[in-house]
Amino acid sequence: MIYNFHHFYYWLKGGVETGQAYRAKLFRTLGLEAKFIFATTFPDRNIQQETAYLGFLDSEVIWMYGFFTDCRISPVIYTLEQLEDTFADERYYFSRDKASVTYHFPRLGVAYQVFLTGQDSDCVHRVEMISGGCLVRKDYYTYCRIYSEYYVPADGQAHLYLRRFFHEDGRVAYEEVVDGSDVFYKLPDRILYSREELVGEMMSRLKLTKEDLVLIDAEPGMIEKAAFIQNAVPAGVGLIMHADHFWNFDEEHVLWYGIYEYAFAHPEKIRFFITNTDAQSNLLREQLKRYKNAEPKICTIPVSGLEKLRKPQKARRRHALISVGRLAPEKRMNQVIEAVAAARKEVPDLSLDIYGEGAEEKHLQELIGRLGCGDYVRLCGFQKLDEVYQEYEAYVSASYVETLGVTLLEAIGSGLPIVSYDIRYGAQMFVDEGKNGYKVPWEDVAALAKGIVRLFTEADLEEFRRHSYEKAEGYLNQEVEKKWRDLLC
Repeated sequence: MIYNFHHFYYWLKGGVETGQAYRAKLFRTLGLEAKFIFATTFPDRNIQQETAYLGFLDSEVIWMYGFFTDCRISPVIYTLEQLEDTFADERYYFSRDKASVTYHFPRLGVAYQVFLTGQDSDCVHRVEMISGGCLVRKDYYTYCRIYSEYYVPADGQAHLYLRRFFHEDGRVAYEEVVDGSDVFYKLPDRILYSREELVGEMMSRLKLTKEDLVLIDAEPGMIEKAAFIQNAVPAGVGLIMHADHFWNFDEEHVLWYGIYEYAFAHPEKIRFFITNTDAQSNLLREQLKRYKNAEPKICTIPVSGLEKLRKPQKARRRHALISVGRLAPEKRMNQVIEAVAAARKEVPDLSLDIYGEGAEEKHLQELIGRLGCGDYVRLCGFQKLDEVYQEYEAYVSASYVETLGVTLLEAIGSGLPIVSYDIRYGAQMFVDEGKNGYKVPWEDVAALAKGIVRLFTEADLEEFRRHSYEKAEGYLNQEVEKKWRDLLC
């Protein structure tokens, strides 16, 4: 059995997540049994809906926080009618606004705000309970109540102090007690004093054997990696790298990224490392030999591949740019917007669509308003883009954390030229200067704008597209499948 771990505290639905979903499909093709374990929370979403949307099968998904209960992975099917049945004979007033319902209980001085799965749905994702104007509890549902969060007001804000997880029949399975950044867990027969210990308890219950393999997707934000590695014994461990692995180095010393320190300090515990590019594999191999006198197995396997090269069925939208990625600071979507606004002075019909979701959405929308570019720059949310890239003429990126760049790969797979910052690995893999795009100095917005103008005023776009398609051929699914087959079969 392959156990693949995702460990963020929150859900990004970015390159790591889409890469894991791609891996799940690939393992199915190869006949390899795999489980994908999500050690993260889903406060605004349902894990089944999110993972199914990306392509996971419910049978492949394990939620760490639900692992200690008998609740199964499920879509949200708990209804308003079922919720109202719990009100007994208590009188209430009811109002609805699209996907939100509010119940007011005048005798109790309490209000329930109910968040539904959609505007036309009566299925309940969560209920927030307000007493005296303060949030006191949140209940989360799928086909039953799966867990509750309890809050106390302090300094004008609601502070989480307890999560209680339930079995199907409503019995308490266990509790997570929260004290600021510290947590401990009250299981029926023991207390665990950290999230790392919870990871260890879950992995011990998996009863891993030498025949099993633990895959760990190592990305920024990962602080429990040591716990995953330490508790994997006797299974083998594969570490999949989604970020650059070092800050700096000289002849005698190297400063690793914190997320890799434990693994690089104990390479004997890792059966193999996987990077996205030969360039990173070669550099890591050289550094581990120089600084650790270690020669572990290091493989190059892209986190994603292409089902096929996608050709447009109709004319591409003239001077239309696309950019894709989670709306997070490291993706620098603000600089993409600024560059397009500047470039439009020389390409008057230039347009930009940005696909993705994240915490920066509000700030980006405000920037669009300040620049007055709302008539040609759009935030389009998270969508499946298989048949979307080919509607555009080119791709633009200002990201500085791409060790492969799944969206760059998808872009060339649809024949798009690329204008990007010249960052290590990603852009250097997919952009051949002057042949299918332009690489410009990092964080130079003016240069990014100039590259866009140059693309649409000087380049032979048809020749650039041909070159992108040519580069994409080496990343077709059968090529990636062969790499995994050679490694695991």
